[in-house]
Amino acid sequence: MALINHFILTAICLIATVAIFAGCDNKRDANAGSSQQQLLKGVNIDSMAQVVDTMTPAANYRKISAKEAKEMRDANTAAVLLDVRTEAEFRERRVAGAVLIPVGDLNVRTASAAIPDKDALILVYCRRGIRSKIAANMLLSMGYTNVYDFGGIGEWRYETERNF
Repeated sequence: MALINHFILTAICLIATVAIFAGCDNKRDANAGSSQQQLLKGVNIDSMAQVVDTMTPAANYRKISAKEAKEMRDANTAAVLLDVRTEAEFRERRVAGAVLIPVGDLNVRTASAAIPDKDALILVYCRRGIRSKIAANMLLSMGYTNVYDFGGIGEWRYETERNF
């Protein structure tokens, strides 16, 4: 039964990931507006949030605040800050020292290459908390044991980096 629940959770995570990026268009239009608007063109993010909220998270899924994430990172300098947004979003602004694996690219190979220790402290974030919830559950389904979702970068009131 646990294996079936694990499979169902993994399938839901993959379906939600595909749905997030189904409307994305990699072409940029000079008049398209912000990269966030371009990224989400054709995707109703509020509807996606409702779908993600109805997902049954892994038994060991843990949602924490940005403040708690900062405290955990300060206490454990080996903690992995995992950004699961797009590369464009990552370049615009990210938590200092974060590692990028876009949720659409997250799989056993990419996760194990970036985070080989399955017991490492992993603090996951995205823009609003939708992709981070999906990614945290995916990591848990891959056997990572110490995964925390702190939601969106907008809640992070601490040091960030930008590419200009």
